[in-house]
Amino acid sequence: MKVLVINAGSSSLKYQLIDMTNESALAIGLCERIGIDNSIITQKRFDGKKLEKQTDLPTHKTALAEVVKALTDPEFGVIKSMNEINAVGHRVVHGGETFTTSALIDAGVEKAITDCFELAPLHNPPNMMGITACQEIMPGVPMVAVFDTAFHQTIPAYAYMYALPYALYEKHGIRKYGFHGTSHMYVARRAVAMLGKPVEETRIITCHLGNGSSITAVKGGKSVETTMGFTPLEGVAMGTRCGSIDPAVVPFIMEKEGLTTREVDTLMNKKSGVLGVSGISNDFRDLDEAASKGNQRAELALEVFAYKIKKVIGEYSAVLNGVDAIVFTAGIGENSASIRKRILSGLDGIGVKIDEEKNKIRGQEIDISTPDAKVRVLVIPTNEELTIARDTKEICETEVKLRSSVAV
Repeated sequence: MKVLVINAGSSSLKYQLIDMTNESALAIGLCERIGIDNSIITQKRFDGKKLEKQTDLPTHKTALAEVVKALTDPEFGVIKSMNEINAVGHRVVHGGETFTTSALIDAGVEKAITDCFELAPLHNPPNMMGITACQEIMPGVPMVAVFDTAFHQTIPAYAYMYALPYALYEKHGIRKYGFHGTSHMYVARRAVAMLGKPVEETRIITCHLGNGSSITAVKGGKSVETTMGFTPLEGVAMGTRCGSIDPAVVPFIMEKEGLTTREVDTLMNKKSGVLGVSGISNDFRDLDEAASKGNQRAELALEVFAYKIKKVIGEYSAVLNGVDAIVFTAGIGENSASIRKRILSGLDGIGVKIDEEKNKIRGQEIDISTPDAKVRVLVIPTNEELTIARDTKEICETEVKLRSSVAV
């Protein structure tokens, strides 16, 4: 089975074609500047051969048509025709409380996705555009929605509820949902395999650290707590997001600075985090360089970032009643030895000890703990696309079996 994985943004479309017989990526591509001048599609094959093409991409449907052309291109493609694509897996950010697992897309699933537009206005609408475009370009091909929020639907009510009037939860669905679920699920499963313990006995803290960052407590393979909440703004400090703050700060800033609701939302989401503290950049490489040259605000931004995460690790150790492994993943988690060291420094009290040489290794699946450490520290590159493809394959195969049994 070959599965096309789609991650549609407002003006971009990432894709991978994965051969599920050996779970290998045949091609990885990106359509950029959809609906904007100077659109471009790039695609890299499994053998490194690369296609780069400037073309007009006014809509997601046009972009999908170009994806099919690229995948079937005589020189740069990896399949002979579109008929070789057996299924499509779509990343969908928000599934609300409706979905605890991935789902075969039908009219009911589409309605549930659109019902969550209000909860994820920047993500669900373009996700839905990607689904609609695929349906028009590839009619009859089964499609699956894989939700970022689904993995966190095992969080208990006492953990996901906010101490607000209960009517607000009933009327508007105001509660913690959590995000990055596909990534947390993938690395947690890999961590279980690396620990060599029965999944039901494992207690793992997964740290997805990138420009957007979230931490999740995983007990027995299930999410029981996570840092992101009603929106991805809650939690630890991030690249441009402030993370959790005293909510009274919001009306105070609005009054003192004369900001509208939209303006204060922009301030907290796009002008805060390590960018806001440092005044330099949200790129941690820039901050590392500036801090090494004595820039105190860059150093402070890095300290704030690491401290917030360290504090959550301590909290989640209590939530889990102990911890077997701490996992680092995503761009910063996989590649920044200095950030990992900042976060883990001073956690020897809970059994963390890292091998300084192993910690220098970047972007590889590795245990960077010392042999005598009570808590394993694992670096695991995430693979959300493979997780989406696996779910898509499983759901489509289950559907075929169900139809066969009904026919019999």
